[in-house]
Amino acid sequence: MANTPKNAKLQVFGRVAAGVVGGWLFAWGFVALGITLLSAAGMGYGDAQTLAFLLAFLLYLTVFLWSFAASSLTRVGLVLVGGGVLMTALAWLMSRQA
Repeated sequence: MANTPKNAKLQVFGRVAAGVVGGWLFAWGFVALGITLLSAAGMGYGDAQTLAFLLAFLLYLTVFLWSFAASSLTRVGLVLVGGGVLMTALAWLMSRQA
């Protein structure tokens, strides 16, 4: 199928949405899991939170840019949303064990 102007606009919108929303979910999961793991390793909660947020800023930028570079928009959505949900669920399960 040729990239018609309407299809091209839809592709750009999909990639922006995947980058913004999917990147936010992925970064959220990363922060939740990072804080949980660092706290379990003995780091203070405030320090773990600060480190996780600083790293999440770089991660968010990376996955946002990746959402435009990847060849498949479906893969981008699955990795970002699926990874974010998986990391959040893992952090939640680990926090329930403590």
